[in-house]
Amino acid sequence: MKLMSKFLAISIVLLAFSAATIAQVTTTATANATIIVPITITKTADLNFGNLYVSATVAGTAVITPAGARSATGGVGLAPGGTVGAASFTVQGIADAVYTITIPSADHTINSGANTMTVNVFQSNPTPTGTLTLGTSTLTVGATLNVNAAQVGGIYASTTPFDVTVNYQ
Repeated sequence: MKLMSKFLAISIVLLAFSAATIAQVTTTATANATIIVPITITKTADLNFGNLYVSATVAGTAVITPAGARSATGGVGLAPGGTVGAASFTVQGIADAVYTITIPSADHTINSGANTMTVNVFQSNPTPTGTLTLGTSTLTVGATLNVNAAQVGGIYASTTPFDVTVNYQ
């Protein structure tokens, strides 16, 4: 019986050590990081409404679409000459990444001396997101120019440029 008790005690001790060994398991993991290429935007052309003429009594608008098409309403007419076109930007970053576009939502003022006009209703192509096919994309922005009746002649320009922002989605 004494031998049986010793055997039982040794078995319990061995079983306890083997249980601890069976309960412990180890595996491995690796650490990874990806440094992404920052997204960039570079202006390649300014927004230009070209040469316009105005009525002495009727206000109107001139519109440049993101595709660069120009039209007029009300007392505004399209005169030949001058540079006409949408603002254009090159966006670069990670190939095939999608990016969001933020264009002005508020009026933007252009002036010639003390005389002013407002630019608003900004539109972009693409919108509201674009894709960096092969890591690059062209973004164009058009808008509406609000012209007063009898607007004073002159070369009107922004004193403060408008912002176009892109960000990875």
